[in-house]
Amino acid sequence: MSYSVGEVASFASVTVRTLHHYDEIGLLSPGGRSHAGHRRYDDADLDRLQQILFYRELGFPLDEVAALLDGQASGETDPQAHLRRQHELLTVRIEKLQKMAEAVEHAMEARKMGINLTPEEKFEVFGEYDPERYEEESRRRWGDSEPYRESQRRVATYTKEDWLRIKAEGAGNTNAFAALMEAAVAPDSESAMDLAEQHREQISRNFYDCTYEIHTGLAEMYVADERFSSTFEQIRPGLAGYLRAAILANAARRS
Repeated sequence: MSYSVGEVASFASVTVRTLHHYDEIGLLSPGGRSHAGHRRYDDADLDRLQQILFYRELGFPLDEVAALLDGQASGETDPQAHLRRQHELLTVRIEKLQKMAEAVEHAMEARKMGINLTPEEKFEVFGEYDPERYEEESRRRWGDSEPYRESQRRVATYTKEDWLRIKAEGAGNTNAFAALMEAAVAPDSESAMDLAEQHREQISRNFYDCTYEIHTGLAEMYVADERFSSTFEQIRPGLAGYLRAAILANAARRS
């Protein structure tokens, strides 16, 4: 079988212009021509093109590619030795790419998070919630407080993995509250108050020292501020109020 230049370009994901150039420099001359004089490529030509693209992917200049392939075609290079060379080159390339990937990964881990997240990372961590939307308000309301400053110091060191862990912890706690509601467990029960204490400890562990006074203030905000309450209500209607009641009961238990 033989193939037109357009078909070969489609097979190999190269342009027709590239194939014309390879022909002009003698790197890949088609094995035949149609009656109209158009290039026709046979299976041997496709094999050679595959080799050309292999070496081009590894960064070899075209003149070196020609020398390698012409040496193989003339018998100067044993086919088995040629395959071994390709394997060695691929192994070196893979090792280099792995090192590059590790370097990029380390760079990502070293990046400061918070507002430094890329749009893709923000969506992966926070979904449709954009933490920057409330940054100015947070700074205005709590910027002079030590908890705010402590929180800023901590989050400045967090990696994407840290944020994903914190997100998972929060989701686990919220879902546990929803499960208690589903089971009709009272918000002032031991189970609910223990979850409230877990919630407070998660904040202290990840952001700032969340005292019981601060925690009860957060509980009121979860109900009063629609931006927070709607998040809980989407998980389960009444969850914001249930969480508030459990936090207040836990604070009273500890006082």
